[in-house]
Amino acid sequence: MRVGLLHPGEMGAAVGAALEAGGAHVLWAAEGRSDATRARAEAAGLTDVGTLARLVERSETIVSVCPPHAALDLARAVSACGFTGAYVDVNAVAPATAREIACAAGRVTDGGIIGGPPRVTGTTRLYLSGPGADDAAGLFAGSLLEAIVLDGDVGAASALKMCFAAWTKGTSALLVAVRAVAAAEQVDGALLQEWAVSLPDLPRRSEGAARGTAAKAWRFVGEMHEIAQTFAAAGLPPGFHQAAAEVYDRMARFQDAEAAPTLEEVVTAVIRRAP
Repeated sequence: MRVGLLHPGEMGAAVGAALEAGGAHVLWAAEGRSDATRARAEAAGLTDVGTLARLVERSETIVSVCPPHAALDLARAVSACGFTGAYVDVNAVAPATAREIACAAGRVTDGGIIGGPPRVTGTTRLYLSGPGADDAAGLFAGSLLEAIVLDGDVGAASALKMCFAAWTKGTSALLVAVRAVAAAEQVDGALLQEWAVSLPDLPRRSEGAARGTAAKAWRFVGEMHEIAQTFAAAGLPPGFHQAAAEVYDRMARFQDAEAAPTLEEVVTAVIRRAP
């Protein structure tokens, strides 16, 4: 099975390695990609075919792993190249966006990844739904990425991903914002003392939320907007995650940082005082 992978970022490269472990021959297109992406693809054993057009021509299945804001445009670009195979979209998008992707790309399987890049067994799961879900799951048999087929059509896997990330990444943004407010009002020390008594896990969690998400925050902006869209479609207020998107956008400056920033640096980035 020749599988085209779009694109081997940190998660995508690990997904590509899982596909290789499952027995697929994984292709990717280096045109326009960074040196870091090239290095990840090479380390994962992926085969460069140069361009998107060549990847489409040579692939029986395409797996899309990209920032959520680019997922729909990427599906349209693949369709414009004449792709008629199976398209597996595993991006963090709202169910409505997943259905738009299905309209754009044809034979679409919906997917959602929960967990970090799969490097150890049992840490990461790929949920799949809709047409071809069983076939897509079979591509990962025997790999570090556990594929689980859900009942339901396109949108079910994305809905599960949205609900999961609404809590994990949404609460991380809230903790960063709380620490920023406490710093701005000069009560951070007192807050930490109270947390130590009443909520003893929060000092560590808030530190991890700030330092651990800073380099990835730019990717979470679009995901928060997709979650907000999911909430709105269900008749719930979208504001929680619209605010989280703003918090992560203010942290986006740390994208290319060589070292994790301090909590103080993250707090400074998040606080924007009115003029």
